[in-house]
Amino acid sequence: MGEQARTVLVTGGNRGIGRSIAEAFIAAGDNVAITSRSGDAPDGALALAADVTDSDSIDKAFAQIEEKFGPVEVVVANAGINKDTLLMRMSEDDFTDVIDTNLTGAFRVMKRAARGMIKLKRGRVVLISSVVGLYGSPGQVNYAASKSGLIGMARSLTRELGSRGVTANVVAPGFIESDMTAELPEKQQKTYLDSIPAGRFGTPDDVAATVRWLASDDAAYISGAVIPVDGGLGMGH
Repeated sequence: MGEQARTVLVTGGNRGIGRSIAEAFIAAGDNVAITSRSGDAPDGALALAADVTDSDSIDKAFAQIEEKFGPVEVVVANAGINKDTLLMRMSEDDFTDVIDTNLTGAFRVMKRAARGMIKLKRGRVVLISSVVGLYGSPGQVNYAASKSGLIGMARSLTRELGSRGVTANVVAPGFIESDMTAELPEKQQKTYLDSIPAGRFGTPDDVAATVRWLASDDAAYISGAVIPVDGGLGMGH
């Protein structure tokens, strides 16, 4: 990590993985802002109400961060939703809503962040994908498409801004301990665990540590990469 506090934005930083990512940057001494629709935030973070499906709200959030902390140097696009159902039952809205939040939402945030990064001649973009983006999952045609789309986005951004000191990478978590995994029937939990070579679910902190490392000086020569944090589940998918 650099000596000086950096300005970090985590979208969807109010709960789960996003919250752990925000807390990891706060612990490292960075100035952290999070956006959420609820306005809730971890201690020490600047909480901003914003919706990644609305460019104006993103613009306002960036203006507030820039006013308080200066230009955003690290952006973590984590905000996401899912509307799982089998293809034959999936409505067009089920598909487009998930794409609009998970994929177009990341585009809106990234586009606004790039302005400041180009001026600074440095920046870190980390897009939070999923093992499902490359592994696939029944009932998640919309979600998997949105999450694999982030990979093409990071790689194109790398080719556009790589010479400006900006890196763009993707982190693909596997099954992570959360409210959602806790609610799964025991039999289903066991099936999932059997498919993970590490024999355990990941923790939000496993993901946060990887994101923080990708945003650090140590990872300055890594860009356009997909880093799985899945205990071996995806195996290079």
